[in-house]
Amino acid sequence: MTPLTCAEPATRLSGRVVERRSLDARARDAMFRLLSVHFLGVDRATFERDLEDKSCAILLEDDTGHLRGFSTMVAYDVDVSGKVVSVVYSGDTIVERTWWGSPALARTWVRAVRQLAPDPSREVYWLLLTSGFRTYRFLPVFFRNFYPRHDAESPEDRMLLDELARERFGSQYNTALGIVRLSRPQVLAPDLITLPEGRLPDPHIAFFLARNPGFVRGDELACLARIDDANLTAAGRRMTRPSRLEG
Repeated sequence: MTPLTCAEPATRLSGRVVERRSLDARARDAMFRLLSVHFLGVDRATFERDLEDKSCAILLEDDTGHLRGFSTMVAYDVDVSGKVVSVVYSGDTIVERTWWGSPALARTWVRAVRQLAPDPSREVYWLLLTSGFRTYRFLPVFFRNFYPRHDAESPEDRMLLDELARERFGSQYNTALGIVRLSRPQVLAPDLITLPEGRLPDPHIAFFLARNPGFVRGDELACLARIDDANLTAAGRRMTRPSRLEG
């Protein structure tokens, strides 16, 4: 059994994109163990069912070969009011606590998006569900515009998000609240729910907590960002540049 932590030192994290059907039993076992450490209410059948719905996985491994994080993804096209747009939806995502400062996930995610949605003529949107303020915080770090947010309201973005979320989650999506309540929610581990001292003044975190108070029960805030170079922050643009070393 591959441990989640090891004694030997690891100095960097690297990411690779793997087609879902290429994931072997060892990789799936490691992914499930990692998810189980960070979330309550995780069961193997739900994990496998969610994974089968995705087209690829991002695997984050340290330089000793141990899995330290992963994300699952799927891309698909949706007709929105007569216009076809591409959607990249992220499923289960977790990075081990000791590697939260690594850019490996963001860099590999950008690479995966470009593989999944290569048509430059089509608008591409990231559909994200988040039950944690740390994941929500990725949006202002990497995107100039996204929805929902504390400092701007966009009826157009709200309408698009509602349509995409209803199309994917059906009655599990509460249009009035912008919240998805999954039939089998995964709840963050207690130490991940607790807000670190000094973080509440962050307006983005304060907004997330106010908009999604049920995150402590596994409620997921539906979010949307257009994936386009013009919509990237300076930090987001750095993630698009090739890097020989990550972590």
